[in-house]
Amino acid sequence: MTSVPSPRQALDDVALCLVFFTRLPLPVFDLRGRSLADAIWAAPVAGLAVAVAGAVVYAAGVQLGLAPGPAAALALAATLLATGCLHEDGLSDVADGFGGGKTRDKKLEIMRDSRIGTYGAAALGLSMLIRWSALSQLATYGAAALGLSMLIRWSALSQLANPTSVLFALIAAHAASRGLLGAFMHLAPAARSDGLSAGAGTVSAQTAVLGAVLGAIPLLTLGLGGAFAALILLALVFSALRALCLNQIGGHTGDTIGALQQLGEITVLLVASISLS
Repeated sequence: MTSVPSPRQALDDVALCLVFFTRLPLPVFDLRGRSLADAIWAAPVAGLAVAVAGAVVYAAGVQLGLAPGPAAALALAATLLATGCLHEDGLSDVADGFGGGKTRDKKLEIMRDSRIGTYGAAALGLSMLIRWSALSQLATYGAAALGLSMLIRWSALSQLANPTSVLFALIAAHAASRGLLGAFMHLAPAARSDGLSAGAGTVSAQTAVLGAVLGAIPLLTLGLGGAFAALILLALVFSALRALCLNQIGGHTGDTIGALQQLGEITVLLVASISLS
């Protein structure tokens, strides 16, 4: 995309991102040939939809008398259902590929394998464990894989005192983490000539900047100090993962984009557990 999308194109881009990044029940859209590379700037809008789903479930749980910990767990479950675990799958695949492969080709091969390995299970377990443990005692999850990714988010959320704080934290985390995706696709080449990421097309600098700005604005719900801290940490996470991907596989894939979203979400939730508590 070389120019700011028209209002009609903007609506198409939002619809495309909602269809691609969520499993929400949506009508059939006529996207008029818009590509994911064109529309990736609107990924934070899909994040807002996911955040609202989680916040509504959290508020309902609190109204029914649940403690913050169980309510936060249900909120995370709602966000997983809303996305179909799309990004969690990417995180686990990257952990398995980077951890288990000795060569670039082997890493990419492992990342395409639908089976989950020890590294992937551990990565998902840790992701959730950090979030959950920040607020409550660790829960025992049968699958270590989902444990890490969800526990970190849950632990961070469970420290937040009320549904409003949880809403702000979820909005900031889901929007900002998805605002990084276009920039990542722009600044790192596709590691494969085929696959989902390569087929998405080339993201322009303008699209990348638009998505990053749109994703950063909701960080203001964390307060100025929290927003500033989150921006710095997100930049560090972004740079570190980009350097790692270039070193390990020579660029990005759909899985590495999912891993970036997970790391970004975790980062913002941890900041929120401090700034909003």
